[in-house]
Amino acid sequence: MTAGTRPDDCAEDASLLAEIIDQMPAGVIVKDEDGALLFANAAAWRSGLEAHVDDHVASPLGGDEVEASGRTFLTVQKPLVRDERALSLSVFLDITERKRSEDQLVRRAHYDDLTGLPNRTLFEQRVAQALTRTDACFAFVVLDIDGFKQINDHYGRELGDSFLVKASERIRRVVGEGDVLARAGADEFLLMLREADLDRIDALAEALRDPFILDGFEIFSSASIGVALFPEHGADFETLRRNADRAMGQIKRAGAGGAALFRQEWHETETERVLAEQRLRLAIKDRLFRCAFQPKVDIATEEVYGVEALVRLIDEDGEAHGPGAFIPLATELGLMDEVTHLILEEATASIDAITEAFGARATISVNIPAKQAADLDFMGSVADLLERSGSPERFVVEVTEDAFVAKNRFQSQIVPMLRQIGVRVSIDDFGTGYSSLSALADITADELKVDRSFITKIHERPRSQIVLRAIESLGAALGMTVIAEGVESFEELLYLKSSTRIRYVQGFYYARPLMFDEPAPKRRTEGRTAGRAPQRRVASRRSR
Repeated sequence: MTAGTRPDDCAEDASLLAEIIDQMPAGVIVKDEDGALLFANAAAWRSGLEAHVDDHVASPLGGDEVEASGRTFLTVQKPLVRDERALSLSVFLDITERKRSEDQLVRRAHYDDLTGLPNRTLFEQRVAQALTRTDACFAFVVLDIDGFKQINDHYGRELGDSFLVKASERIRRVVGEGDVLARAGADEFLLMLREADLDRIDALAEALRDPFILDGFEIFSSASIGVALFPEHGADFETLRRNADRAMGQIKRAGAGGAALFRQEWHETETERVLAEQRLRLAIKDRLFRCAFQPKVDIATEEVYGVEALVRLIDEDGEAHGPGAFIPLATELGLMDEVTHLILEEATASIDAITEAFGARATISVNIPAKQAADLDFMGSVADLLERSGSPERFVVEVTEDAFVAKNRFQSQIVPMLRQIGVRVSIDDFGTGYSSLSALADITADELKVDRSFITKIHERPRSQIVLRAIESLGAALGMTVIAEGVESFEELLYLKSSTRIRYVQGFYYARPLMFDEPAPKRRTEGRTAGRAPQRRVASRRSR
């Protein structure tokens, strides 16, 4: 067809135009003013569009949308005038695949791929909508699966995913119509319950206590659930979320499993905890940790055999705080590596002071938590630090017995690494953990420290005496030096001297832990007054 040529002037061109329109992938329909169908091309007939021309709805893409034969079409309608007749032209473009892709993107943005539940973004939108209602009253629930990381680590991620799907199905059964359930993280679910029914919340916890059978494994779990009420406990999403989290945290700290309703005093407790965390982080940054050294005494010669470095945190008022005031928090926050390194640096820097106070043969014991003791990289850094001290043979690394018994690399790789540089190894608090004869027979430690719980009032406790003699004999047979911890009275010491072969003790009877800017005890104890418990005194000399 040439430019300027009219179709009705050329039958051949009109026939070509009709064929082109008929072959177009877009549907084309023409109707008269009464709605009677005048023309429909092949694409329109194939899709059944002629029956749905008027069934259109507004489209976010511009124009209207029409559903026909299970597909979606974008339609644009234009008026036509032909021989003074008012006609309507409708053109339809198939956008089914585009809509499907957009719907998938929207779903991915608002729904969890694994469980099909709404995600946090959509849940927050639903909560925001609920907050606008004048009569709104609902429960904001945070549900955390207890021990999910262990399930993932032990059984593998694939089974862990299956577990989450099954857990979400159980939660769905408790959630009612009008409630909103979402998955907010790996093992965390959020719920908006339109009625604050605490019995139903308890049912959520119960639903997850029953064992899960997956791939032939019987898996036990539980859920820690925190609840905040609108409007009592918050007027916006973030406040409700925080307060529900606080309630859930209380359940976690109490031992996991169950539900709790938020209480205002928990907010105050959390504020105190945040301040404690800030103080701890500042103490690490400003190196406010010091070592207090408690002597280990040879009761046969009355001489100091060695010292144990005990951590103290010095606050802004100069007051020294024992490990119970900050070690649990440091462990929870993952800060024990930094704290332990600071203590080791203090201990190695104190070698000269210890030598001056107690002699060059006095050993220096440092405590390493069991979790760190199993970390090959961390213990490698400990070995490097002790070796750089110039006197690694003076040091004894004390670890609790679970470091040996647990299936880790401490016994097979870390003990040899320490011994290679001359560092000895001690089992601390023996008798309070996973004590077993079979486990002890495989341990190649140099020292065995009997926990103070066996020593306290040992002279009055026949059963403890039997256990102590067994530990003493076993330690001697395995070539371990046995040390009694927590000796605090003359009677306890007298029993050890008269009824056991234990030669080394540690405890307040001889000396409390001391810092080297305080008076140090004499290397040899003072004489005793017959007939009464002697009083231990410290010498006036300073080691620094």
